[in-house]
Amino acid sequence: MMKITLLFVFIFAFGLLGVSESVAADKKAKKAPAKKLRHIVCFKYQEGTAAAKIEEISRAFASLKGKIPGVIDFEMGENNSPEDHAKGFTHCYVVTFKDEAARDGYLPHPEHKHFVSILKPVIEDVFVIDYWTR
Repeated sequence: MMKITLLFVFIFAFGLLGVSESVAADKKAKKAPAKKLRHIVCFKYQEGTAAAKIEEISRAFASLKGKIPGVIDFEMGENNSPEDHAKGFTHCYVVTFKDEAARDGYLPHPEHKHFVSILKPVIEDVFVIDYWTR
């Protein structure tokens, strides 16, 4: 009888250990943020481009979030780094996609193509890099 009781105690203890490990793993998984696909775009505008035109382009870029499926966030800003490494790039835009399929659909999307058409006449150079957040 004592052996059976000890056997049940061990089974119960190991069962609880397994449950607590499972709960801990679930909590860790819930705390880990989901990866996001970032699309970083930096513009070097042609010398003499009017501030009003740059603002128009920035508004048009920002509006893509509501027009193209899979864009989950948008940020933008003007360079203010004290380092002298911007190489003439003045404006940075960050588009966040839910996944690569959303990004791949964004690139040929008619709204994106229209945006590029208003950008082309005043852009000197563009730098683009995409990455998954960690």
